[in-house]
Amino acid sequence: MSLSNLRIGPVAFLRLCQATLAVIALNIVTGATVRLTDSGLGCPDWPTCAHDKLTPPLSLHPVVEFANRMVVVVLVVFCALTVVAAFRRTTVRRDLVWLSGGLILGVIGEAVVGAFVVYSKLNPYVVMVHFMIGMLLLAVAVVLALQAGHAPGRGMSVVTPAARWLGRALVALVLVVLTAGSATTGAGPHAGGVGAKRIPVSLHDMARTHAEIVLTTLVVLLVLLYVLWRTDAPAGTQDRGRILLAAMVVQGIIGYTQYFTHLPVVLVGIHVFGAAVVWSAVLWFHAGMTTHPAEVADPLPAAPPPEPAAAR
Repeated sequence: MSLSNLRIGPVAFLRLCQATLAVIALNIVTGATVRLTDSGLGCPDWPTCAHDKLTPPLSLHPVVEFANRMVVVVLVVFCALTVVAAFRRTTVRRDLVWLSGGLILGVIGEAVVGAFVVYSKLNPYVVMVHFMIGMLLLAVAVVLALQAGHAPGRGMSVVTPAARWLGRALVALVLVVLTAGSATTGAGPHAGGVGAKRIPVSLHDMARTHAEIVLTTLVVLLVLLYVLWRTDAPAGTQDRGRILLAAMVVQGIIGYTQYFTHLPVVLVGIHVFGAAVVWSAVLWFHAGMTTHPAEVADPLPAAPPPEPAAAR
């Protein structure tokens, strides 16, 4: 079979989208590791590591930074494969093509801003933008994986209009929480490298503001869960909301613990991973407010035309 005739079924495409999502989550974790180990300038140049040398010297900070760059290379490969697969799907869908294209735009944005992070010597505002682009890239990957798992179309809402508006507000609030959390990290001691500037705001004030936004988000989620219960929303939708609530509570406990234990590196890293989990969970919960027909089975090959009856 020639490459021009190569096709990928819905199930295989869904698995590829899920793998790409996992690599994006890994990129977020390794990016946090770079920052928390003060390895942000382990490779002082970009795209090379140092001057004309592509590979790093065998010491901690350059190796950690270079490892994150290698994860980005893997991410680029998976995103490119996802775009190609979207066009080679047995049934090409415009929504999947556009979302997979969004992955490429996100990776390009990550690369460009990543270069500015290096050349700005870890400017905290540039680092914030880099983190938020990573979270938006994660959002595109989550939505793509969810869309690839069901049939095309807007679907049918299974909740009341009030619940849907609360769900949208919840997604927006979690995005604000992520931004405030990134700013809090920018005001804290984990600069990503020795001598890097910090956001000139008290860590205590930033942490308090971040916590207040989180508490507001929790209140909105509790109100939404009450509305879903009172309006007899589907059990699956309510279960997703409860899972999100559990994830947010655990994330909050980790956040308070890391603050009162003076931000140990391991807990901060877990908190960054938790932020990715909560962000993914709120998008998953919001998607659960709409039902779609499933599209997970590969279509059966067309039956060959019947042979003409032999002439007598």
